[in-house]
Amino acid sequence: MTQPVQLRVVSVTAETDAAKSFRLRAPESLSYKPGQFLTIGIPSDRGMVARCYSMSSAPHEDDVTITVKRTPQGFASNWLCDNVTVGDTLTALPPSGNFVPPAQDADLLLFAAGSGITPVMSIAKYVLMQTDRRVALFYANRDSAAVIFAEQLRAMSEDHPERLHIVHWLEELQSLPRTADLQRFASVYPHYFAYTCGPEPFMNAVTDALHSLGFPSDRFKREVFLSLSGNPFEIDEVVSGPGANLARVKGSCNGASFAFDDWPSDVPLLQYLLSKGVDAPFSCRNGECGACCFQLIDGTVEMECNDVLDSYELAEGYRLACQAKPASKSITITYA
Repeated sequence: MTQPVQLRVVSVTAETDAAKSFRLRAPESLSYKPGQFLTIGIPSDRGMVARCYSMSSAPHEDDVTITVKRTPQGFASNWLCDNVTVGDTLTALPPSGNFVPPAQDADLLLFAAGSGITPVMSIAKYVLMQTDRRVALFYANRDSAAVIFAEQLRAMSEDHPERLHIVHWLEELQSLPRTADLQRFASVYPHYFAYTCGPEPFMNAVTDALHSLGFPSDRFKREVFLSLSGNPFEIDEVVSGPGANLARVKGSCNGASFAFDDWPSDVPLLQYLLSKGVDAPFSCRNGECGACCFQLIDGTVEMECNDVLDSYELAEGYRLACQAKPASKSITITYA
């Protein structure tokens, strides 16, 4: 079963007046892909609450870093920025997320706004240091003082002048970026793989710009920051209602195969697999983050909620394990 990990804070850096980076010492067994996130447990008067924070570090770096920007009325972000100091320990679920660079040798077109730079930074650092791919980055902020990682980005540009192109877009000077502005930037890179993270209006404008240029859905990913409504650190026991039908399910996860013949029709797949000891990935358990995504090979499932997967991903057979219940007698799945 996926178990929480303890992460010791070894440094805290103020990136801007509103954002801090927390460098965390992780167990050697912790591995992740660039662009993924950690689910952090935050103490509150209601018990433990959970929030997802993208890692701004890259896998080749010694420690794991999350970067947190304060949000108005944001309990978790303000608690972290106000209370966490060097020597403290944070409880987290293992890294999750599908906002990762493609396996193929592809150049990347990155769009970020505000704190949306966090997973984008992880991807950019990895690609520049571990591959020979090119990176083009459009980064929008309110003003120059709000630019997270300003010095790091400047250093990266100096170290990789032929492979990294950055455009800083400042609202105080240029107003908000319009679809036409984003289209103009993207048009130079028609064969790149595109990634975007930031406020929803910004990402919608990026999406419109890329669609107008004919970017196919399989070369474009969005990362949405969401506040989790549940507590994924508490795993419920499998309780099936009377008369529930049972389905067979087989598949593979983390290189290990499994096969069971008693999946109740009223129990989500994730809850069922965890009860069987399968180390299935997850984070929110509410259909909000996509960490539990699997691919359906054979059979049928029904999802109660889907705020993450787009039409292309659904057509390719991807489903959310925390929302999927069996709709056929035999089902075959795989985790990427």
